[in-house]
Amino acid sequence: MIRLVVEPCRTQRSALAAMACSLVLPLALAGCGGGEGLLSSSSGGTAARAPAPVGISRDALVGRWGIASFHTEKDRKRTEAEARAQCKQPYTITQGPGDGVMMHVADDPKPYELRLKAGAGGKTYLGFEAPAGDPQDRELLSVKPKEIVMRFVDPDAHARYGTFIYSRCG
Repeated sequence: MIRLVVEPCRTQRSALAAMACSLVLPLALAGCGGGEGLLSSSSGGTAARAPAPVGISRDALVGRWGIASFHTEKDRKRTEAEARAQCKQPYTITQGPGDGVMMHVADDPKPYELRLKAGAGGKTYLGFEAPAGDPQDRELLSVKPKEIVMRFVDPDAHARYGTFIYSRCG
């Protein structure tokens, strides 16, 4: 049954269709069971706390966002416009109970607290308490006051969901 859900998502060329697939797919997969392993750290046991990045605070992520995703760079401009149009139904990122933000993760409809992490080479990641660059992380490619661009580190999740553009609403 998953194949029926995944294949149409891969064949759609519209970024809007890709966004719809990226929102529906986690809900469909959540009913498949076996999701417990999706949230455990790949390093096993307790992970060392990755340092917070310099220059980016969780406040830069908190707010209401229009979201769209693209798979090829040539679709980026159109996807930016589609992200702005999604403000009719914004995705809300809130402060977490700790020092992170509350967001959904790949293939799970439940929001979790994710934190900003500094990685090697000046890269910035968002994810669970694990070393920066963990497969469950997202890499923040660009953070501006009105736009955030990020992608999943896991190659399979990135292939399915593409690169996300978050456009600040209001």
